Amino acid sequence: MGLFNLFNKPEKEDSVSTIQVGQEWHYQTRKLEESSTLKIVKIEQYENIGKIIHISILDLKVKHPQFPNEFLSEATHIPITEDALLKSITSIKNDRCDLPDYEFGYVRWKHAFDEDKAGYFAIPVNEVVHYLEESANK
Repeated sequence: MGLFNLFNKPEKEDSVSTIQVGQEWHYQTRKLEESSTLKIVKIEQYENIGKIIHISILDLKVKHPQFPNEFLSEATHIPITEDALLKSITSIKNDRCDLPDYEFGYVRWKHAFDEDKAGYFAIPVNEVVHYLEESANK
């Protein structure tokens, strides 16, 4: 890098280009889930939608009626718009990490999505978690 480039480097690199499969990010969490992080497990480009980022969310405290004395601690496959994800993430935790077993959820989602029977989230990650908890406890 030349001296000129060094001093003219943008203050903040383009976040869109920094999102990559295998990264783990901190995000704006719900209360009592401050240790929760998310992992980027897959990125897909759709012509009419843009990028759908597939994430796994870890270290959750989601109440679920099937586990009255425990919490669900992870959501292994969540499809979310790039814009919603970028508004949620705060800082990177790991640039390279092991991916959780998300494939089963992804394959089921993809099959349903291709048949117009499934969608994706366009809300912040903490609202997605709240939605999951509310849906499970209705």
